[in-house]
Amino acid sequence: MPDQKIDNLLNLAIDATSEERQKSGNLNVGYDPIERTWDVIVKYTGPESGLSGSGIQAVPLLGNYAVVTLPESEIDRYSNRENVIFMEKPKQLYFEVFQGKTASCIHSLQTGVGALTGKGILMGIVDSGVDYFHPDFRNEDGSSRILALWDQNVPGRPLQGYTTGTEYTKEEIDEALALGENQGRRLVPSVDTSGHGTAVLGIAAGNGRASEGLNRGVAYESDLLVVKLGIPRENAFPRTTELIKGIDYLVRKALELNRPLVINLSFGNNYGSHRGDSLLENYMDTVAVMGRTVIVTGTGNNGSQPWHAGGILQQGKTEESQLAVGAFESTLNVQLWKDYEDEMEIYLESPSGERIGPLYELLGPQRHRLENTELLIYYGKPGPYQLSQEIYIDFIPVGNYVDSGVWKILLSGKHVRSGQYFLWLPGGNVLNRGTGFYFPRAVGTLTIPSTAEKVISVGAYDSRLNAYADFSGRGSQYLPIQKPDLVAPGVSITAPTPGGSYTTVTGTSFAAPFVSGSAALLMEWGIVKGNDPFLYGEKVKAYLRRGAQRVGGYEEYPNVEVGWGEDVIIRLH
Repeated sequence: MPDQKIDNLLNLAIDATSEERQKSGNLNVGYDPIERTWDVIVKYTGPESGLSGSGIQAVPLLGNYAVVTLPESEIDRYSNRENVIFMEKPKQLYFEVFQGKTASCIHSLQTGVGALTGKGILMGIVDSGVDYFHPDFRNEDGSSRILALWDQNVPGRPLQGYTTGTEYTKEEIDEALALGENQGRRLVPSVDTSGHGTAVLGIAAGNGRASEGLNRGVAYESDLLVVKLGIPRENAFPRTTELIKGIDYLVRKALELNRPLVINLSFGNNYGSHRGDSLLENYMDTVAVMGRTVIVTGTGNNGSQPWHAGGILQQGKTEESQLAVGAFESTLNVQLWKDYEDEMEIYLESPSGERIGPLYELLGPQRHRLENTELLIYYGKPGPYQLSQEIYIDFIPVGNYVDSGVWKILLSGKHVRSGQYFLWLPGGNVLNRGTGFYFPRAVGTLTIPSTAEKVISVGAYDSRLNAYADFSGRGSQYLPIQKPDLVAPGVSITAPTPGGSYTTVTGTSFAAPFVSGSAALLMEWGIVKGNDPFLYGEKVKAYLRRGAQRVGGYEEYPNVEVGWGEDVIIRLH
């Protein structure tokens, strides 16, 4: 019997065969096949001492959350512990990549009497790391602006309370800088191989020294905290377990230093109800009100992609969603989320017309085969933090590839109250061209964790045209929280790149740090300069919403594409 203290995907993964998990591409995320252990996110109650045990390693986080590493054979027994409330399998994260400052009215705030520069504010990122040798992250005397850098990938010196990685202090980074690149990188061997984190941090807070101030970031005198996300496997992406530990580290660091903090997150994923109800999203809402903190995240780049569909099913009617599967698709999964009170009959039809259904509404895994594709299905029930119900479908090829052609998902209304249903495919460009829904729905395409309630969720617009960027993830009138909050420049942005120069980048990854920088300027004006000591958290979001200006072509605000409008720093007085 599946354990309802464990999320659906972990229940399914435990039940699946090793071959099914390997072919899935999703079920094995969080599993170490060598050690035969899982990393899981846990919500718990009581003392931290009750989390560990023989062969079980726990990293307690703020707010009674933890990341726990344990043998697969121990998962059921662990979930039966009285202090364990719920366990969630990690999900993969993806970069949100697809004339900035002038559009955001930031130049005028960075100069003149009462200029705002972010001084006194901590700017933190959880990302792919940073090129700490880049001049934009160094002071005039050559020393580093980075107060601490936690590289989760470099073994040897784990932080107290954590189990992986190495923390480098400002003193160590300064010593490495003084030694020069060849010797310095031996002392502090943290590198940003993708350049994503370097670009993100540069937009939010680079000082522009490599361009004599021309490409200066927003909060260019803020102090910097950097977390380089760990990548547990070669050629893999980080997971939500690494992200949640990175956020925890930054918040603890700010509390220790007693400083205001802005956290920028430019990663996302497509797995979940998009209603803000996962453990990750609940954790972020919890820590967003600790200390003097603001969390900013991009809404992803799925707005123009065929990866989301949905509709409203009526009593006695049948809705058909057509899913095109391109050639050579080795792995594929579909999430169907609906209101639990709605009873629907669900059928699946292969490209040749073979059909199964209705699926059994029984908690637990089901297996079917259509043509040369095995369908591994989990019919879940709502978790403790959810109102909605998930039906997860993994398309696992019997040979090398899922059967290509048009698959159909048919829903028939049996006892319908709201009738809303949502379908999602994986994000992050992991699918081949030609795979997607025939009639996609652009609304509701924002990625997780931008769906968390207490974060500032940022879409992208093209500041050169004053026009919404159609790739930007959108909110939905069908989701319970109004998102996005606003948009910022995200097309053809000049940003620092490893090696000391600059490059041009596009995506909501690079819109979010404009707002992170703006939040830092507001907090400097309020907290550091004494104009409003309570200007943090939701109050910063409220100020940014109020100051947002209209984007061309929209009459009604807020809306699902640009929220309250484009990020424009409020004229403070």
